[in-house]
Order: sequence, then C-alpha cells, then structure tokens
Amino acid sequence: MDMGLTNKTALVTGSTKGIGKAIAIELAREGVHVLVNGRNHEEVERTVNALKSEFPATSPQNAAADLVDMQQREALLAKFPRVDILINNMGIYEIMSYEDIDDEIWEKYFRTNVLAANGLAKYYLPGMLKNNFGRILFIASEEAMMPSGQMPQYCMTKSMLLSLSKSLSKLTRGAEVTSNTIMPGPTLSEKVYQIIEGMFPDDMDFSEKEKKFMAAHLPQSEIQRFIKPYEIGRLAAFVCSPYASAFKGSPIRMDGGMVPTIF
Repeated sequence: MDMGLTNKTALVTGSTKGIGKAIAIELAREGVHVLVNGRNHEEVERTVNALKSEFPATSPQNAAADLVDMQQREALLAKFPRVDILINNMGIYEIMSYEDIDDEIWEKYFRTNVLAANGLAKYYLPGMLKNNFGRILFIASEEAMMPSGQMPQYCMTKSMLLSLSKSLSKLTRGAEVTSNTIMPGPTLSEKVYQIIEGMFPDDMDFSEKEKKFMAAHLPQSEIQRFIKPYEIGRLAAFVCSPYASAFKGSPIRMDGGMVPTIF
C-alpha cells in the first residue's frame, strides 16, 4: 500500500537502533527523507548511508545530537527548521526498585523522555499548522497504562506522553495535523535479543528461548513472542500517512494483548 508520504521529511529521534531505526526504515520505504538522530555521530552516519543505499530515491541526513542538551537541541532545530513528521522515539529505561530512585533519577527520566520530546514538538507544531499538514508521534509503552512496578521512573514518563499527545492534539482542531501515541508491548530490540540469548543454553535456537522466556515471564502476552520492530515501523508509517487523519490524540495499542480490555 502506498502511504502517500513520498518527499515528506521526518525527524526520527533515537533512530540508529531498535524501534526508532525500524520506523526510519519503513518511512524511507515510503519515500520519506529521514533525518536520522542519535548521540553518536558515526552510528548516525552509518544509518544514513544504509538508508541511502537501500532507498536511493530518498535523501536521509545526519541529525546527530544529544537532545537532552539544550544547546545541541537548538543547533539541530536551526539546521532543520521544518519537518512534516516528528517521531519522538528517543528514551531511556532500566529496571529499578522504587526505593532506589532518588530525585536526580526522576529528573533525568523527565528531562530525557518527556522534556526533550516536548521541546521538539513545541518548535515544529506551529510550522505544521501553518502548512496544514503534520504528524507528531510519540512512542510510549504498554507500561504507560499497565505499570509492572519494575520501572516506576520509566512508566511515569510514558504516561506523561499520553497526556502531552492529547494536549497537543487539542491545538490541531480542524487542521490536517495530528498528535498520537503508539504503545508497543515487549519488543525484540537488539538489547532484548542479547538478554534472551544469554539467559539460556547456547545449543537452544532463539525461537525456543523466546517461547520459554515468554511462558515464564510474560504469560499475559497473547502472541507469546516479542513484537518485531518492523511491525511497529509499519504501524508508525500508516499513522503518519494522510490515510490516518482521523487518529487525533489517540493512544494506539500494539501490545500483543498485554493490557486487558475492560468493557
């Protein structure tokens, strides 16, 4: 399906690996010129070159910056003053006990997972409204709605993104501009793959390790496997397309059935 995104420009934060990279790939597949972001300039450049090689009709660019650093963020905005699509994917997470989380950690998560994304949205939204087209998409988590208790500092920020997205959506009334949130469930990022590989004997293939892990640790998952990053990438591409205009301030679940539905 042609998503109608050819020649649009998208900034995808944290797009050198994991979900962010998958979104960058799927947007490029649709003809989008992707601004690849990450803190490591060399990693960003490798991703840019890979996108250009696979999708030669597009013009990906290096948008390396530490978005938590105000000066670096402002420099990036000055370099790329206009985008059609903003994917706020960048974030940090770590399993932590509530008792071990001090104010400095709470603030670090707030600055990284919320304020950096808000700063970009605040800058780009007026231009989107002026052009009468734009997509702002936040990548949250099923933990935003169903905290496991293992990462309270992370869950707090992901819940905030749901509220922020809806608040921004209120500012887009009547315009071809949307603000939405995707809430993925457990996803097979590079980091998760390494963790699962190391938990079981070497003579087991990964699919078997995955099944054993899901049965033991995530029995509430209805798909009993990790979500593939490209699946989230394809959903993101659709939500960013002109065909998804009716999604306004929506928390879009892609959690593999993790979160129970109450009627």
